[in-house]
Amino acid sequence: MILRRIARPLLAAIFISGGVNALRNSQEHAKSAGPFLDKALGDRAEQLPDSVPTDAETLVKVDAAVKIGAGTLFALGRCPRLSAALLLGSLVPTTAAAHAFWEHEDEEARQQHLIHFLKNAGLAGGLLLAVADTEGKPSLGWRTRHAAHSAGKHVQTTQQRVQKNAQKKGKQVRKQGKRVGDEVSRYRP
Repeated sequence: MILRRIARPLLAAIFISGGVNALRNSQEHAKSAGPFLDKALGDRAEQLPDSVPTDAETLVKVDAAVKIGAGTLFALGRCPRLSAALLLGSLVPTTAAAHAFWEHEDEEARQQHLIHFLKNAGLAGGLLLAVADTEGKPSLGWRTRHAAHSAGKHVQTTQQRVQKNAQKKGKQVRKQGKRVGDEVSRYRP
């Protein structure tokens, strides 16, 4: 549908742009994300495996790569539901880290962060719609239920055919048995 071909790149553009900006200014973004990470991870950072990055700059770069990669896939219409889910997963912590309007004392700063928070909430709504969009095709759940129902009907039909054939063969065997019995009784002295 042409609407999706227009809407997806429009929605993806802010994520791709934000990801490129975060890669270019990863140290600056890491400073903003640092306090949020300290609150979110706290003492649990030491409990995580060594392979899981916990420093702000690495996490900013990973987040930027997700935004660029998933945003590009989404814009091109490749794996749109998965890429929208990845973008949504990236948007939530970014919004909480960068636009915590409730933490600002200055009314003007609070208002600016509230605007960005609400903008991101709107983007999240668009991404939720994209995650749920099956492009007019039945959902995986519906297809699974439909396949199970069809398989059940097929099994039931096959069972009925087998029973009919067994009954038919049973009648034939009984008839043949009766004929054999009649023949045997004719030859008895």
